[in-house]
Amino acid sequence: MSSKISGIDTRTSPVGAGRAVERARDAATGAKPDSESPSGVHITGTARQLADLEQVLKEMPAVDEAKVAAISSALEAGTYQIQPERIADQLLHIEQALAPLGQKSNQ
Repeated sequence: MSSKISGIDTRTSPVGAGRAVERARDAATGAKPDSESPSGVHITGTARQLADLEQVLKEMPAVDEAKVAAISSALEAGTYQIQPERIADQLLHIEQALAPLGQKSNQ
């Protein structure tokens, strides 16, 4: 079935007449999909670990209610002690961890 609206042809047709569609990158380089997987998709161990980690993080609560309650109680009781050295150490650690990301964006 064909219909034209404002000169746009919206006909659909089968792709490749029963042949698998190659990815643009594979078609350009002449690379063939992995023979190990019939779909041509290969997931690395690292990708699996990241997917598993993502699932674990999704299942964790966003806020540790027990920790919040303990800090709130300590603040109310006046027993919460701020540790400036620990705060500074953690800020430096975060800065060092993020430094390589800043270098990549400057390139």
